[in-house]
Amino acid sequence: MGYRIVVAGATGNVGREVVNILAERAFPADEVAVLASSRSQGIEIEYGDTDKMLKVQNIENFDWSGWDMAIFAIGSEATKKYAPIAAAAGCVVIDNSSLFRMDPDIPLIVPEVNPDAIDTYKRKNIIANPNCSTAQLVVALKPLHDYAKITRVVVSTYQSVSGAGKEGMDELFEQSRNIFV
Repeated sequence: MGYRIVVAGATGNVGREVVNILAERAFPADEVAVLASSRSQGIEIEYGDTDKMLKVQNIENFDWSGWDMAIFAIGSEATKKYAPIAAAAGCVVIDNSSLFRMDPDIPLIVPEVNPDAIDTYKRKNIIANPNCSTAQLVVALKPLHDYAKITRVVVSTYQSVSGAGKEGMDELFEQSRNIFV
């Protein structure tokens, strides 16, 4: 028996990648729902390389009951509105925004670092994850910290243009093309 999975923000860069990874890794999903704002309602996105198309539903009127988990790849404002609704309906929310990262009642999880912390997700039915550069960094630092306690780390990151969304990526593409043409 598989899971019923929701990907909120499925038309964005991160959401599309989540959908692709679910398909690529053959995640045991009996059903996958893809959600976005009303602007994207009705468009179809491909479920990885499976030739299966998923029709985007409007997050504003989605019925969360009966869904096992939702991966939120939307901004903090939309997450603030919809994550509590999904969680109250019994759907476990895995949030990729920054909204819940500092909430003491919501576990901030990096599976390779603190898998036991997941036990506390039932307080609000929500799991938070750190941003992309932090998640990678703590995976590398965890064994070093276990061996010799780390007391300070100074890090500089140069965030990817993908953080600016489709418009930012399109702009970079056009700028790069213009240089080479």
